[in-house]
Amino acid sequence: MTSFLRSDRSRPVAVWLFVTALLVFAMVVVGGATRLTDSGLSIAEWKPIMGALPPMSDAAWQANFALYQQIPQARLVNAGMTLEAYKGIFWWEWAHRLLGRVVGVVFAVPLAFFLVRRMMPRRLIWRCVAMLALGGLQGLIGWWMVSSGLGKDNTMLVQVAPERLATHLGLALALFVLLIWTALDAWSGSPRVEERTNWRGWALGFLGAVFLQSLLGALVAGNDAGLVYNDWPLMNGALVPAEYAGHGLWGTLAHSQGAVQLHHRLMAYALFVAAIIIGVAAARSRRLPQDGKTLAFVLLAAVCLQAGLGIWTLMAAVPVALGVLHQAGAAMLLATAAAFAWRVRRP
Repeated sequence: MTSFLRSDRSRPVAVWLFVTALLVFAMVVVGGATRLTDSGLSIAEWKPIMGALPPMSDAAWQANFALYQQIPQARLVNAGMTLEAYKGIFWWEWAHRLLGRVVGVVFAVPLAFFLVRRMMPRRLIWRCVAMLALGGLQGLIGWWMVSSGLGKDNTMLVQVAPERLATHLGLALALFVLLIWTALDAWSGSPRVEERTNWRGWALGFLGAVFLQSLLGALVAGNDAGLVYNDWPLMNGALVPAEYAGHGLWGTLAHSQGAVQLHHRLMAYALFVAAIIIGVAAARSRRLPQDGKTLAFVLLAAVCLQAGLGIWTLMAAVPVALGVLHQAGAAMLLATAAAFAWRVRRP
């Protein structure tokens, strides 16, 4: 039996963390589809335990549908929706919530096993416990997000609040990065010495910028801002959209369709330039190991693909398939940036 007192790495722990990260990735993708199909408000109550089962009878379906019909989205957008059409949006939200429950079980049960069997590297225990707590918090934030569109706070929102959507996605992506980083640590063990070069700052800065760009993308999605200004590189023929300003600073930053889309574009341009700089510097570097250089080139390619996909998605007015692919690409880019930042810290 391996003791966490004697070893700072564990391949079984690493595999478990990578599998969990893959499930979180799937949850992000399904969450994107849920948002793009306007399905996120289809389940108007939160039942962490009993909600794992879908309606099992006609009466149960009618009860769920009746709850949905009471919220602003149903009254103002889907007034003529049939029960069969309701089932179509219900299954997306139910699948998203079910995946969240599966992630919780897949993470918590092996964690307990590894701790009891003393197979967990001691330096990773606190991180894994923290991720378990963050996963539980994510469930609460998910309901906090959904509740913003149910009309219970006397608002008439027909979808969730954009800033709450960004918070929900941001925590999911933060967990995704933590899982990947910790899995790499579990697979390779602690470094003999950390490489303290300019690469560390560049890589961590780039990772943070990709994360920020993902949050900006969530604001675009939350405001349906991809459905307007569908030309590129201009925005309805202008560099800055005419309807940029919202009601106050927060209204502009979080709720103006023109502003959130412009900010998302500008950050994309900045990431594109930064990725080129990283790629060129990696090619010329004598200190960066070969696998680090490979990751830098993969990072550059991922940015180029994601930028092209983003432009295509925008100009096509965000069809569901492209929108989901763009969100999946953002998660993959974040994973690549995390792997690069992790690698350059090691000689």
